[in-house]
Amino acid sequence: MNAEHFDDLETRASELREKQLLDRLPAQIEHARTSTSFYKQLFAAVDPKTVNSRAALAKLPVTRKSELVEQQKRERPFGGLNATKPGGLARIFMSPGPIYDPEGRGVDYWHTARSLFAAGFRAGDVAINCFSYHLSPAASMFETGLHKLECAVIPGGVGQTELQCRAIADLQPSGYVGTPSFLKILIEKADELSLDVSSIKRAVVSGEAFLPPVKEFLRARGIAAFQAYGTADLGIVAYESPAHEGLVCEEEIVVEIVRPGTGDPVPDGEVGEVVVTSFSPDYPLIRFATGDLSAVLAGASPCGRTNLRIKGWMGRADQTTKVRGLFVHPHQVAEVLKRHALGKARLTVENEGGEDRMTLSVERAADAGVATAVEASLKEITKLRGEVKFAAAGSLPNDGKVIEDLRKY
Repeated sequence: MNAEHFDDLETRASELREKQLLDRLPAQIEHARTSTSFYKQLFAAVDPKTVNSRAALAKLPVTRKSELVEQQKRERPFGGLNATKPGGLARIFMSPGPIYDPEGRGVDYWHTARSLFAAGFRAGDVAINCFSYHLSPAASMFETGLHKLECAVIPGGVGQTELQCRAIADLQPSGYVGTPSFLKILIEKADELSLDVSSIKRAVVSGEAFLPPVKEFLRARGIAAFQAYGTADLGIVAYESPAHEGLVCEEEIVVEIVRPGTGDPVPDGEVGEVVVTSFSPDYPLIRFATGDLSAVLAGASPCGRTNLRIKGWMGRADQTTKVRGLFVHPHQVAEVLKRHALGKARLTVENEGGEDRMTLSVERAADAGVATAVEASLKEITKLRGEVKFAAAGSLPNDGKVIEDLRKY
């Protein structure tokens, strides 16, 4: 590490990085094929030695995150994609879906230390970690990265805002990791309680879109906030650097942008689905289609990091969307409708003043009792609050959409 960069990998020539990553592909394909039941079947006809270029990689089938729920039902607990047996792992998580996510025993397994370093976290810092510690992996992702940097961690989790504000006032952490909206909530609660939380000067935020009103709010409070984009399956995919121009890709993965619904790479600059190949020994995901949209950002970052940059999270390739840090799936909406014998409906997601809002519009006559019952089911199934509105028969668009994200990015 030096003052500006986590290691020399970040500043190596782009051609060298590309060669070194592609040279590692054959061994990882062989590892996946011989160590997992899923890839043994998927790559049965593949000669790993031939997968040594992006063109060759692009010929392999994608593995879609959206298919993991059913695949894991067929073969517990990880759908046969794990190379390390469950008892050899450090932790096993449960993400919404549900999808079970393994964490190996390697140091900084999720590769979050690099993103934290880029945001200014250094040895000796104290950080409050406000990602959930309950079943989901985000808190562990960032805690292990903070420990790699030799930072101390306050395990805040989510909720209990008054207690957390008092802990911040007493312990004076200099950094925050968590969703951006929860940091805003904590600051507003501290103002209400007349507690000083101004010790927080930097933040790495993830788990939801970092919308302009929240960015401006944090900037006005003297907090330098940096986005990190990752998934519960892969860890960090890309992160924001001090240049604040797009997100720089993590060094230990191969990133492709493909046309949604296919595995075909799109030209640089065109929006497509983020597909990632990892070099994890425990969970060797090959051409893993995240379901997220992004695009390659041309040129190198002014910060000196030379890796590929993407424009950041630009929505979902399918109709799945993320609300307040949790994914909402079309099949969840269908389950709500089936439970109450409802027909055509559309879930819309909006954001006003930095707070996400869900509304389920249903074609049927208005009924306050039904609305209350449907809202309860929506919260039970998605773990999120939403409002139910009724619409006249035939008034909802006939375009096949179940979920519509109206937020502006």
